[in-house]
Amino acid sequence: MITIGITGTLGAGKGTIVDYLVKNKDFVHYSVRAFIIEEIKRRGLPVDRDSMTLVGNDLRAQHSPSYIVEQLYQQAQASGCNCIIESVRTPGEVSALRDKPSFYLFAVDADPRVRYERVVLRGSETDHVSYETFIANEQREMSSEDPNKQNLKRCIEEADFCFDNGGSIQQLHEQVEAVLQKITYRRPSWDEYFMELANTASKRATCDRGRSGCVIVKDRQLLVTGYVGSPAGLPHCDEVGHLFRKTIDAEGHVSNHCVRTVHAEQNAICQAARRGIALDGATLYCRMTPCRTCAMLIINCGIKRVVCERKYHAGAESEELFRQAGVQLEFFHDELQQYDNQ
Repeated sequence: MITIGITGTLGAGKGTIVDYLVKNKDFVHYSVRAFIIEEIKRRGLPVDRDSMTLVGNDLRAQHSPSYIVEQLYQQAQASGCNCIIESVRTPGEVSALRDKPSFYLFAVDADPRVRYERVVLRGSETDHVSYETFIANEQREMSSEDPNKQNLKRCIEEADFCFDNGGSIQQLHEQVEAVLQKITYRRPSWDEYFMELANTASKRATCDRGRSGCVIVKDRQLLVTGYVGSPAGLPHCDEVGHLFRKTIDAEGHVSNHCVRTVHAEQNAICQAARRGIALDGATLYCRMTPCRTCAMLIINCGIKRVVCERKYHAGAESEELFRQAGVQLEFFHDELQQYDNQ
């Protein structure tokens, strides 16, 4: 779970970033401002910038400098989703969030005149002020030696990423997107890498009943690939249609298989045989649990590990064959793949 905190000057565009993350990236939004306004109303005070400052500082003084964001973070944790906490304003809040896993602080700023015009257009409960009052309010929140009080200058300085919102909304979105690419990138594991290659091989498949692919690897080196298709020189399903045969497995499942094609695992093993490539001790990557015939070929050619993206709903027999033969079988996902044709 990624947690993003947003700080910045008044009217700089924190809400614009929030909207982008919520609508386009499925982040869940939690607002310090909304939290404080709810408390202001509970106390029967007017909803304005003075009350925002007074009540926010009071909550932090009563509990801790990070009290508000801690409350919001607990709500975010319960959701289990990527979240964004808007209006981080004190160094204490930043410090508390820094202790959370996968936390990043965003800061946004723009020219004061531009920000004031945006605030006037926004017209929220705390925005009906003159330009002079707007600047005075901001200056009051820019710095403080009290850890319970707003210190926007310090929060902005501590941000991981800073955005200039002096241009268009599209330009701000592009800045945010570039940062998201940095923080969400994760180098794939070897298994993920080779499974992706198997999925790429599947794009060459010529039977639309089941476009699966396969790669066989040893010592992290790619040996051969395979994909579903008719025997060499024979017409493909995509060209002439499917050739069906009804089968009943050991558990009584009735399946209508297309038998015109050679399975991806079989094609990969055949390629290795034609090229004189030994497969002893190799690992095979494929979309789902191999069928019984493929499982027997895998065992006989010496492959010792099979990695599947998902379980095949009729794959119990193959799983048992692998178990008896000492072939290690692993799955990326445990859910069953309802799929009758390879």
